[in-house]
Amino acid sequence: MAESPAKALRRILDSPGVHLGPSCFDALSAKLVERAGFDYCFTSGFSISAARLCLPDVALISFGEMMDQGRQIIQAVSIPIIADGDNGYGNAMNVKRTIREAIRAGYAGIFLEDQVSPKACGHTRGRKVVPRDEAVMRIKAAIDARKESGSDIVIVARTDSRQAISFEESLWRSQAFADVGADVLLIDALASREEMKAFCEIAPSVPKMLDTIDMWLATWKVLSHIITLDRTDFNGSCYCQRYWNFINWLANLLEGGGKTPILNPTELEDIGFKIAAYPLSLMGVSIRAMQNALTGLKRGQIPSNGTIPSFEEIKEIVGFNSYYEEEERYATNTHHVSSQNDVKNKSFNVRFFEDSNFHVLFRGTFSSEKE
Repeated sequence: MAESPAKALRRILDSPGVHLGPSCFDALSAKLVERAGFDYCFTSGFSISAARLCLPDVALISFGEMMDQGRQIIQAVSIPIIADGDNGYGNAMNVKRTIREAIRAGYAGIFLEDQVSPKACGHTRGRKVVPRDEAVMRIKAAIDARKESGSDIVIVARTDSRQAISFEESLWRSQAFADVGADVLLIDALASREEMKAFCEIAPSVPKMLDTIDMWLATWKVLSHIITLDRTDFNGSCYCQRYWNFINWLANLLEGGGKTPILNPTELEDIGFKIAAYPLSLMGVSIRAMQNALTGLKRGQIPSNGTIPSFEEIKEIVGFNSYYEEEERYATNTHHVSSQNDVKNKSFNVRFFEDSNFHVLFRGTFSSEKE
């Protein structure tokens, strides 16, 4: 019997070292994560909201839209996927339904946070959390829903109280989440190496997760000077201007007030972290790559060979070659056209030309009668 996604994720959590997990936002990005050799992957609510709706991650995307996107992602890969469950979409009863649907979708794990509704994106202003008892009951409800479903889905309990209230409050909530059965703990927006160490010392038997959005944004700020990222790259686009302002505000906030160091995997492991998420890396580089390509196309410049994969690579990534191989298993030499009338108004596919650089597939209908 094949290993369940949750069991595969638990095996990863039990293995030595810190495990890095990029965050995907659609089936293609998840496939690329898998092909790159990562053992598991996160979904990013921020990135899914951006890719699917082009809207900010402020609870505008619905529970149904997130689950639909998740099912497409899970069907595209064989590695375990951890869902962004936001705040469970309501009270404890909503949390239970969220867990049941995540299990049905095939998620290996899901993380749940203690924010109020509507929630705010991590590392942004205006975050508020529910009272302690409600936060703990959400995690207990998730554990109960898992038990009632006969599942072993991994529950990641996240608290946003570090910014909303205090670091001490975030430690109390994390310990309480562990006490009711959370499998992994996460404090969002830790502000220093000392805080990271203190977090990893509570509930020592429960794995700790680090959300590296702050590290990624700090790196973006440095890279912006190297790749000459500036407002003129956006051609006056109102949306892109707001996006730049948002990124710039976050980076300045972290540089001016935050103290989280950018740590390598070895340092993260030494502190005590087991998994690290990279929620915006793929979305960020995708935006930049598309902007560069569009800027070139506007000037009549086709992307160079070094900046895009070959057509053969694209076909391999999206599954053409495996499709052709499987198609051959069902190929026959039998034709079922028995009379002239049978060829009237038939659907047909004609492959006119195909080589390593070009492929055209024409689909249509034809009639044997003259008009």
